[in-house]
Amino acid sequence: MTDRLPAREVIALVTDEFTELRVPIRHFEPDGPLSWQGYDEARSRAAARTGEDESVVCGSAVVGGTRVALIAFEFGFLGGSLGERTGDRLEAAYTHAREHRLPVVSLVATGGSRMQEGMLALTQLQRVARQSALTREAGLPQIAVVRDPTTGGGWATLGAGSDVILALPGAQVGFAGSRVRPPGADPAAYTAEAQVAAGAVDAVVPEGELRETLALWLALLSAPSAEAAPVPAALGAPGLPATGRDAVDRARSPERPRAEAYLDAYFSRRAAIGGDRCGGTDAGLLCGFGSGPRGRTVAYAAQCGTATRPAGYRTAARLIRLAGRLGIPVLTLVDTPGAANDEQAERQGAGSAIADLFAAVATARTPVTTLVIGEGGSGGALALAAPGNTWATPDSYFSVIAPELAAAILKRPASEVRATADQLRIRPQDLLDLGVVRGIAEHRGE
Repeated sequence: MTDRLPAREVIALVTDEFTELRVPIRHFEPDGPLSWQGYDEARSRAAARTGEDESVVCGSAVVGGTRVALIAFEFGFLGGSLGERTGDRLEAAYTHAREHRLPVVSLVATGGSRMQEGMLALTQLQRVARQSALTREAGLPQIAVVRDPTTGGGWATLGAGSDVILALPGAQVGFAGSRVRPPGADPAAYTAEAQVAAGAVDAVVPEGELRETLALWLALLSAPSAEAAPVPAALGAPGLPATGRDAVDRARSPERPRAEAYLDAYFSRRAAIGGDRCGGTDAGLLCGFGSGPRGRTVAYAAQCGTATRPAGYRTAARLIRLAGRLGIPVLTLVDTPGAANDEQAERQGAGSAIADLFAAVATARTPVTTLVIGEGGSGGALALAAPGNTWATPDSYFSVIAPELAAAILKRPASEVRATADQLRIRPQDLLDLGVVRGIAEHRGE
């Protein structure tokens, strides 16, 4: 468990300046809308203890030079629970964000809906979800920092509904709070770290790094551009392969530069998203946003040379759709022998995940640029490729199927694999002649 800092201390931790929004206070009958005995006294005690008159503080702030609409929960006020007055403040914050075209940053610490207001409290979740959806449609980024604890409806709306989700180390995070879980439930499953492993949270960030991390994310997500991402320079050995087999061998060489090398060369700084928001992650497909050529923000999805898993495809689709909403161009790097085809991949919906990525690329609202940097293994690679704007490096190949598998399907002996590779016309220059790629990436300085 992390230290539970009061709302205003967390605000001071991450902001350069903050001005609170003043929201008209909703009139309540004694003890609230349900006349819950002792509710007024509980509110008075919470106010005396925290110095706040509600469970959330909202305002306009500056984080790392970017102005934002800020929401900060005060867990000390009735467990950071959501009631009608909480909903009033949250709606005002989202409305302020849209009116002034500001990103939304939510510093969440809540146990969920306020029991003393019954169903009127629970329906605030619908209200918050609608405000979040309207803000999403307006093309404004939403970033959540989930603190300890973030459970119930607060997690299922402000937390899990954000575009980028960061969490404090050891924070309790989950839909079920500690008092309502099944007997014997493993508490480790309800932590920030577990949510990262499940693809529900992008990263765990220590308190001391929050300001810098938020500043980077805000700078990257608040810089739309209508221009396509420039094609990266080739990093591997120059010169084109003489044969199809040579192309395959060069692409599979352990000496060939991989995705990390290309991303490091292309971006001056970057921030990664992690997970498909459906329970999975894939370390073999790197996704995020970075500061690319001329300082422009570019979203990236980069295969790392392994068989791509369903979670990887879903994460890439998530990235492309987010980039589209925010007006940010996309760069994809293709390098995979193909989609993972083991039993687990099938159970995780490999086909539907690939189909969804094909659809995301086909309907992308911003330009997508693709560079094949290694193996282009069949549909598992093609799903990430931009129609009409795919390029290849000299040490890459792209094939309908691996030459070895093609020979096996055609019932050819192993001695004919080399000839099969030539027949498939998989070299970069073949792909250019066929019109599959627009060009072959040049090395820096060429």
